[in-house]
Amino acid sequence: MNNHDEDGYGHVLKYTGIFGGVQGLIIFISLVRNKCMALFLGAGGMGFNSLLTSVQNFASQCTNLGISFGGVPRLSELYERGERSQIDYYIQVIRLWSLLAAVMGVVFCVVISPFIDILSFTWGNHTLHYALLGLAVGMAAITGGEMAILKATRKLGSLAKVQVYSAIAAVLVSVPLYYYFWHTGVLPAIVLIAAATMLTTIFYSYRCFPLRLQFTRQQLRDGAGMISLGVSFVLAAAVGSCAEMLVRSFLNVEGSLEDIGLYNVGYMVTITYAGMVFSSMENDYYPRLSAINQDILATNLTVNKQMEVSLLLLSPMLVALLTALPLLIPLLFSEEFLPVVAMTQVAVLAMYFKVLTLPVAYITLARGYSLFYLMLESSYFIVFVLLIMVCYRQWGIFGTGVAIVLAHVFEYILINVFAYWKYDYRCTWQLVRYATVQMVIGVMALAVSFLTDGWVYWITEAALTAVSTAYSLYVLRRKTHLWETLKRKLRAS
Repeated sequence: MNNHDEDGYGHVLKYTGIFGGVQGLIIFISLVRNKCMALFLGAGGMGFNSLLTSVQNFASQCTNLGISFGGVPRLSELYERGERSQIDYYIQVIRLWSLLAAVMGVVFCVVISPFIDILSFTWGNHTLHYALLGLAVGMAAITGGEMAILKATRKLGSLAKVQVYSAIAAVLVSVPLYYYFWHTGVLPAIVLIAAATMLTTIFYSYRCFPLRLQFTRQQLRDGAGMISLGVSFVLAAAVGSCAEMLVRSFLNVEGSLEDIGLYNVGYMVTITYAGMVFSSMENDYYPRLSAINQDILATNLTVNKQMEVSLLLLSPMLVALLTALPLLIPLLFSEEFLPVVAMTQVAVLAMYFKVLTLPVAYITLARGYSLFYLMLESSYFIVFVLLIMVCYRQWGIFGTGVAIVLAHVFEYILINVFAYWKYDYRCTWQLVRYATVQMVIGVMALAVSFLTDGWVYWITEAALTAVSTAYSLYVLRRKTHLWETLKRKLRAS
């Protein structure tokens, strides 16, 4: 493979666009579902759904054994070598461990349900709700195993179809339940969405690799390496899910279900929107980084290049999002959610730090330092929860936006200082310049949103969006042209 082609700016732009496009379509479909949820359930209903979903995610992360992550490397290696018999065998290993993870997920939810009920509610008995979430958790474990198979065997077309069709199925399944049963339909919707996603995934996966039920003890032993690889990744994700669950429980106890709904909308809009750019990192950037993880110079080059492209693509989107939030929030949800606009506008600034942190954070995973990764992620989430508690008590729901920004600033400093010390990572002055320009534009856009209104607001924000876009296009075109020129010279030599 030509490393210059694979590592060029054109390559990064191409695959960020492909995966971002799929993610954008999924986000649009999800927004339709969220709009219906907001109209039929209100802020309280969305808060209840958010609370159940956070517990579901926490249980999944605690029990899925990291199969969707740990199952990919070994199977991908076998696929590259074309060892068909070994591929079929290792797929059976993944499916056996996925089934065990599913059983663990069901049992885990049943066991923790009384404790979660005490932690998250001051009224009623919701133990059964949390216990029944085990069905969704179990099906998600099976889905994760099949998704790992599709990723490792390069079935990216099938993977994209699974994601899109699952999002459509989620709308078709959940909206009637919200409409006819209101809050009572929230739990059945979660379970049925998990079922639809699982069935869609196994349809494509089984068509490529038919199911063979020949499980043995040897397969259990052969899956040990896969599990050990994913455990720290899972633990870090579990800490994150636990943090989100604690935040929502805190907001419910200190505030109300309506506050959870508002916080969830603001957080979801910000993080999900930026995910259009971040979605390419696991699928394209992480494998490239893993291949050269012991080469310090190549690692620095790859990380900085990924950050440059991601920052330049994301920054104009962030200014546009910040500008449009007063229209988007009531359009996508309802006027009941207008109080979350200011919180979300502040939280948008956190994404500038996120895009400068995530590519560096992947170095730890690429080098296999899973314990360091767990420690770094845990430190961030502890600070995140503490900041939410302090800022919410100080400024209410607006304070949660401030907390999100401060938490990401802390994460940026933590990850970059650690990478500087441990991996000799060095940020380029070019990247510092690009980040400074775009972040100044973002801060100006936020200031305009607080200090102006009417036609002055819209004209000024539109001008700032145009400046950010023009700057990114100028830099990206120049970078791509220079890289293509370098490749031609290398080929000629």
